[in-house]
Amino acid sequence: MHIVLYEPEIPPNTGNVIRVCVNIGARLHLIHPLGFSLEDRQLRRAGLDYREQAVIEQWPDLDSWLKQVRFNRLIGLSTRGTTAYHQLRFEPNDALLFGPETRGLPADRLAACDKTLHIPMRAGNRSLNLSNAVAVVAYEAWRQQGFV
Repeated sequence: MHIVLYEPEIPPNTGNVIRVCVNIGARLHLIHPLGFSLEDRQLRRAGLDYREQAVIEQWPDLDSWLKQVRFNRLIGLSTRGTTAYHQLRFEPNDALLFGPETRGLPADRLAACDKTLHIPMRAGNRSLNLSNAVAVVAYEAWRQQGFV
C-alpha cells in the first residue's frame, strides 16, 4: 500500500503517519512542498524511532510521483468524496492520497483519482485530523487485505 501526503503542512501529523506506515507495512510518499523539514523536532518527536524503519520517498510534485510509481488505483480522500471509505473494496498496491491539513486536495488532483472517498462524520463537522484520517482509512484497507 502507498500512503501519499500531498503538500503536508504540520510535522507532528506526518510523524504520526510515519508510525502508521511502519506498523502496517505501507510506503510513505511526501509530495513537495512540505511545510517543514524532515529534521523538524516535532516530526521526530511524533515519529519516535519509527522514522528509521519507515520507507519514505520524497517527490518534487505529484506529477513526478504519478509518472514513476507503480500502483493499482489512486484513491483520493476528501470531505467532498462521493463514497464512504468503508464501502470500497481495497486492493493490493492501492495508493491513498491525502491533501494538506488546511485546504485538502485541490479539485484538479481529486479529478485525477480513480476513486474519491470520504470518512463519515456527524452533520456540521468539517474534518478529521490528517493523521487520524490516514489511520482510519489505512487500517481499513489493511484489514480488508487480512492484515498481511
